[in-house]
Amino acid sequence: MKINNIPGSIPLDSETIRGLIPNLTTQSELNEFEANNIAQALLWTKSSRKIKKNLLTVSGLIELHKQMFGQVWEWAGKFRRSQTNIGVPKENIQNELGQLLGNVQYWLENETYSLDELAIRFHHKLVWIHPFPNGNGRWSRLATDLLLEFNGGNKFSWGSDDLTYENDDRSRYIKALRVADETKDFTDLLKFARGIE
Repeated sequence: MKINNIPGSIPLDSETIRGLIPNLTTQSELNEFEANNIAQALLWTKSSRKIKKNLLTVSGLIELHKQMFGQVWEWAGKFRRSQTNIGVPKENIQNELGQLLGNVQYWLENETYSLDELAIRFHHKLVWIHPFPNGNGRWSRLATDLLLEFNGGNKFSWGSDDLTYENDDRSRYIKALRVADETKDFTDLLKFARGIE
């Protein structure tokens, strides 16, 4: 099966494509199916006690990804099995997530950072680990918003445009992620997430 990639979309490799559940042929069809699945996942997060209790566990994060993409991809909620040009080596995914979740629990309990800074650090590290074949950005943004919400904070705005496509907001977001990668300074990423110019 071949998805005809549109300009600005992320090209899908053959391993990723093999996991496609519906019979789709265009990127726009794929985008629509994913958007519908994510909308259902958002409803699930509103009614699920399980996600509130388990968000900061590996199994909770896996379940969130599965809820977001499980009607579209067979590999939803399963860690990637190949190395990508971003992300930790595939064999380190579980350990890196466990370490991050332990850190976040500690930061929350000890009020190490403001809730916004804690959340943006959480988001950055989820993106950096890149556990799944696809959907990592959308998944990590939703996980971060849930972390904020479950701890009495306000969700981030994440810019005004859809970050799935090439646009000014996506460019600014990726640049802020790279600055955080290189310098461990989260100021630009937090400003972007909060919609501050």
